[in-house]
Amino acid sequence: MAGAHEPSVSQVVAELRELGVRQGGVLLVHTSFRAVRPIEGGPLGLIRALRAAVGDDGTLVMPTMTDGQSVFDPRSTPSCAMGITAETFWRQPGVLRSGHPGGSFAAVGQHAERICAPQPLSPPHGPDSPPGRVHELGGQVLLLGVTHAESTTLHVAEAIARVPYSVAHPCVIEVDGAARTEMIHETDHCCRRFRLADGWLRERGLQREGRVGNAHARLCGARDLVAVAVQHLAVSPLVFLCPRGEGCEACDMARASVPAEGAGGRRSGTRE
Repeated sequence: MAGAHEPSVSQVVAELRELGVRQGGVLLVHTSFRAVRPIEGGPLGLIRALRAAVGDDGTLVMPTMTDGQSVFDPRSTPSCAMGITAETFWRQPGVLRSGHPGGSFAAVGQHAERICAPQPLSPPHGPDSPPGRVHELGGQVLLLGVTHAESTTLHVAEAIARVPYSVAHPCVIEVDGAARTEMIHETDHCCRRFRLADGWLRERGLQREGRVGNAHARLCGARDLVAVAVQHLAVSPLVFLCPRGEGCEACDMARASVPAEGAGGRRSGTRE
């Protein structure tokens, strides 16, 4: 990024602390390094800053999800579309990676073993999953250069709210040394309308925003994010799905899984 300021690791730590990152806390990070860069040390420099911000007693967590199309090995399978920071993070010494064949996360620190412990196959991002455990532990969600469209924690809210949609996807798992395909059910859609959470949090004063590196940053409590989303889902269970007729294939598939919606009608009592 020509002409952009390159802050030091210590400067990034100061920015994270000013934003409200808690020392000793649990921090789930979604990031686009393209938005953050340049910073001293590149992606590794950002990881050092994040670890320093949470401190030795804190826990740093990042998504390392894969496409589920081949047998998953947490020690070697590359993440898919999670960004260079997350891909670099899970490969660092001492970092643990969870074993879900499609929805893995990586963590380091005090609560890493709990966060990366075995979980059910379906749903991949429910209460008993890495982001669900971050929520349970009262952690924070940090979005660096990305929006709530990338916030997996909102899938936790969908699971808690028991939204009426669920889409099944094939995922390759290993059983007794042999590959087998299982269908994994999840609240899958395009996630663009997860961005509604911005306004919901801002109007309640539950989201802090600022600059980290060269990126716009958002920070909120995982419990706050889930609670606000569950409130809206209770009133409008399909609020996160694109409206009919917008040509969103992913959201149309989710709608098709809802009784009456799939037949072209509207589920009784369901508001959009």
